[in-house]
Amino acid sequence: MSDRELGWDDPIENDGPDFETLPEGDYDFEVVGFERGRHPGSEKLPPCNKATLSIKIKGAAGQTTIKHNLFLHTKTEGLLCAFFMGIGQRKHGEKLTMNWGRVVGSTGRCKIGVRKWTKENGEEVTGNEIKKFYDPAESKPSFEKGKF
Repeated sequence: MSDRELGWDDPIENDGPDFETLPEGDYDFEVVGFERGRHPGSEKLPPCNKATLSIKIKGAAGQTTIKHNLFLHTKTEGLLCAFFMGIGQRKHGEKLTMNWGRVVGSTGRCKIGVRKWTKENGEEVTGNEIKKFYDPAESKPSFEKGKF
């Protein structure tokens, strides 16, 4: 059956994919989704625009999709610069107008961590989070002559 909009009274049965928590490490990624939103403000960051990215991570241990927020505020400008550098839209030290239209489909390499938390019902769960986006120049594998 093809993808379609569901009606309010339609029956549902598909549990959806199981998301796997990958081990900490460095992984290739692809941005597969992007949504514009608004951060309402918190103790650490005032209200501002935010981009919610869906990032597919692939590795030998499997694959998962991580939701990753980028906050459009001067306090987090370094994180924005690191992301755009990681997808090849920016070079270190370069001034850049963020091109959100080219974000979906972008690829790169990042460091993944494992985050643990307790749900309100007391259940302990784990999930992946992005710790760092690598500059493409840093993430190229190094080769030594005569070694494979």
